[in-house]
Amino acid sequence: MSFVPVIISGGVGSRLWPLSRDAHPKPFIDLPQGGTLIGRTYERASALQGVKEIITVTNRDFLFLTLDAYGNSKAKSEGDIFLLEPQGRDTAAAVALATLHAKSAFGDDTTLLILPSDHLIQDQEAFSKGVEQAKKLAATGRIITFGIVPESPETGFGYLETDQENVLRFVEKPDEATARSYVESGRYFWNSGMFCFQADAMIAAMREHCPDVLKGAEAALAKARSGHQGGAETFEIDKELFAATPAISIDYAVMEKQQNIACVPLDCGWSDIGSWSAMAELVEPDQDGNRVNGEAVLENTHGSFVYSEDRLVSLIGVDDLLVVDTADALLVTHKDNAQQVRNVYNRLKKQGHEAAQLHRTAHRPWGSYTILEEGDNFKIKRIVVKPGRRLSLQSHHHRSEHWIVVSGTAKVTNGDDEILLTTNQSTYIPCGHKHRLENPGILPLVLIEVQSGEYLGEDDIVRFDDMYGRS
Repeated sequence: MSFVPVIISGGVGSRLWPLSRDAHPKPFIDLPQGGTLIGRTYERASALQGVKEIITVTNRDFLFLTLDAYGNSKAKSEGDIFLLEPQGRDTAAAVALATLHAKSAFGDDTTLLILPSDHLIQDQEAFSKGVEQAKKLAATGRIITFGIVPESPETGFGYLETDQENVLRFVEKPDEATARSYVESGRYFWNSGMFCFQADAMIAAMREHCPDVLKGAEAALAKARSGHQGGAETFEIDKELFAATPAISIDYAVMEKQQNIACVPLDCGWSDIGSWSAMAELVEPDQDGNRVNGEAVLENTHGSFVYSEDRLVSLIGVDDLLVVDTADALLVTHKDNAQQVRNVYNRLKKQGHEAAQLHRTAHRPWGSYTILEEGDNFKIKRIVVKPGRRLSLQSHHHRSEHWIVVSGTAKVTNGDDEILLTTNQSTYIPCGHKHRLENPGILPLVLIEVQSGEYLGEDDIVRFDDMYGRS
């Protein structure tokens, strides 16, 4: 009987704006303790007893970010499998894809453990014991959810009402008075969003409660394009068929309708890092209750949190503030309003503002670029290309580019010419020329790119050849 953890990676983490953006969402944020949420989840799954393969369901645009996060982890599974969604269709479709693939690859009685990629668990031993208990229950044909022993009357989580190991009902996020009564009763747990079941049990439940989701996922998976990237097996889910699959959460689609759901309580230092208040808890407080990640000078300030990427931040005579300073956006709010940060993100998203989508530093399969300065008809970038990686063969309609190597070796295709450049050497790419940048060395390639032209948007690009499958 196979046991396969499934990491579900989706969602932006809008309450952690401005650090979390569409193109670099919450699971990939660097934690104050080191590592990332998705990297920690992968380590946690790899350390469980009996794990050989791990399935990850994520958007195809995040494949290389995820591979990098897994590569930086302290643990490694024997086989990584990626189911790459062309677009998000919520958790029911993601669970359906993983379950169907596991059934096909490992058998009907495969036990799956569904893990959101953006949770943090401090006590691995307690978590592992809970998983072993869930596996035993799953072997009886039941679907298991994990209930977190509540530490406080939290209004930001859903709850599970239980009678011993049986789940009586799922409860939406309550008000504070109701949450307090839940905690005092001892019969309610926080809904963790983690599940355990055998493949045939979940497929039977989906066939009963959400057949359209199961049918859509089955059709899209059957037409998936298989391949390999970074040592992992990949399946690119069919775009048209998956777009027609209903978008609904696994809670609404199955868990709230299914009879005989079991609950395994967990007291394991769990957090979903769902707000800046939760992120602040990961930093040790000083004698005034302030928590600082970065560089800050605080005077007559108490109970505040400062996150600063690269600038000195100073607070004077204020209490209970959350201050998050990034290269292109600053957030200042009272702790009581931490949940409202998503409203700012939603407004920016609706306006099409770049601050909802991208950071000044954007990550790509080949490395990253940072916008250093931009103005009328010019943009200056710092580009880092990983060893052995290369950009697509491409051209631009509206801009020319100057490349100056800061460190490393650059292999440059410029029109019909192919040249090698080293530190302090440069080249000019005229508008319309086919060109490619490659790092043939064993050290990162760093260069400065100066763009000039009438239009400098990232969508001014024509790709002729790309090793990462981008159109």
